Amino acid sequence: MPAPRPIDEEMVHALVHGFYARVRQDAAIGPIFNDAIGEAWDAHLAKLCDFWSSVMLHTGRFQGRPMATHMRLKGVLPEHFERWLTLFRQTAREVCPADSADLFIDRAETIARSLQMGMFYRPGGLRA
Repeated sequence: MPAPRPIDEEMVHALVHGFYARVRQDAAIGPIFNDAIGEAWDAHLAKLCDFWSSVMLHTGRFQGRPMATHMRLKGVLPEHFERWLTLFRQTAREVCPADSADLFIDRAETIARSLQMGMFYRPGGLRA
């Protein structure tokens, strides 16, 4: 049995590009992303590859502020995070070996929870 394939830049690229191709076509969250990103998808995908490279490979290439960026988005609802995660899980399981997919999914779930809390949690309940 061959050794498991480690996470590398090629895997990050395949996951990011495959996932966001799905996001762009999704009826629930596609319009939110497409409106926010407009014609800048190439630059956005490069930034997302830097983000996931930093998260998974500790490259330090990403220098953004995801929470501040997401706080400015219009039309995002708490339930959109589950749709985002569903598409991410599906793509990760198709693109990555099982052990790597699990690592990506674990990180994505943590990131989604953090963003959701930052965007919607208010003492006394979620923001409407």
